[in-house]
Amino acid sequence: MKADVCIVGGGPAGLVLALLLGRAGIDTVVLEKHATFLRDFRGDTVHPSTLQLMDELGLGAELARLPHRIVRDFRITYEGGGTFRPADFTRLNVAHPYIMMLPQWDFLELLARHGDFALYRGCNVVAVNRRDRRVVGVTAQSPDGPVEVVAPLTVACDGRHSTVRRDLGLRSRDFGAPIDVLWFRLPREPTDPEGLAGRIGAGRLFIGIDRGDYWQLGWVVPKGGDQRIRAAGLESFRAAIAAGVPYLAERVSELRDWDQISTLTVRVDRLYRWHVPGALLIGDAAHAMSPVGGVGINLAIQDAVAAAHVITAAFAKGHPPTDRDLAAVQRRRTFPTAGTQLLQRALQQAVLIPAVTGRPLRPPLPVRLLDRYPPLRAIPARLLGIGLRPEHV
Repeated sequence: MKADVCIVGGGPAGLVLALLLGRAGIDTVVLEKHATFLRDFRGDTVHPSTLQLMDELGLGAELARLPHRIVRDFRITYEGGGTFRPADFTRLNVAHPYIMMLPQWDFLELLARHGDFALYRGCNVVAVNRRDRRVVGVTAQSPDGPVEVVAPLTVACDGRHSTVRRDLGLRSRDFGAPIDVLWFRLPREPTDPEGLAGRIGAGRLFIGIDRGDYWQLGWVVPKGGDQRIRAAGLESFRAAIAAGVPYLAERVSELRDWDQISTLTVRVDRLYRWHVPGALLIGDAAHAMSPVGGVGINLAIQDAVAAAHVITAAFAKGHPPTDRDLAAVQRRRTFPTAGTQLLQRALQQAVLIPAVTGRPLRPPLPVRLLDRYPPLRAIPARLLGIGLRPEHV
């Protein structure tokens, strides 16, 4: 099949980009390797910047009708050291001064319903096709056999394990990540804390995301530490959760099998070059983010909006984007990407590494200052919720 633009990956970045291109009358095909969007433990913290974009797209009211939870601040408890609120989103002067916790599959289905583009599910891209050193499309494997898409522009939105990135052989700068995260869920009771909650102790760091009737929980461990934890056995895992989060002690028996626990192997890297003739990479395909702050989905969507402006401008002039156009996307999005990764790495060094390695731990000075002077909580809230360079439709 032929198209103006072939998007690889039907995640938040891919579908937002497809939605914007479709509205501009650009023939767009999206290839999504999974048959459905229903996958657990995906990024679903929808930040104020993304909520603003949804309003600009005319989808804000419908988004608000989807089942969700509202988070207005973030609390972190140090064992023996008190509870602190380092970020307060209500201090932001924006239309949506909060984070919306929304299952990603509902968000993606909303985008798919309102987009004027062709979405092919169950199409796993296996190769990038080139002609005269220029990308001219991709080959995918579908349930019905091979599918070839021919397009003057291919945009890779297929995440940190990007097939397009690998096939193009693009080099990246790897910043390293000293942590991994084990994700699981446990029932939530009405008497539990609400919103986003962290608990830190010597050798333990838990993150809890309030989903209403259950907790999505992340146990942050040293890089490769999941192997040691799994080798110690499920009973030891349950005991560690009960010790780290006492109000969950009576519920850890719900974890009956290791299949209920998913390991996120954390990477933080950034491509030196996000584009080649005929292809552009955005989101985690161009820059894998740490889960710190939950900003990955929002940064990827911002990439998509910036890319859409450039791509639609080029087609409006009667031609697909040139190499110079694609380079402009990277130039615009490098600053917010690099700045966010720098902040994530600083938080890893100051908070996460001491917590997971069992060093003597007390709340860092910035955390204590934010707790003592509440107006300062707007600073981390803005960095997390709005970002360093928000984009607009």
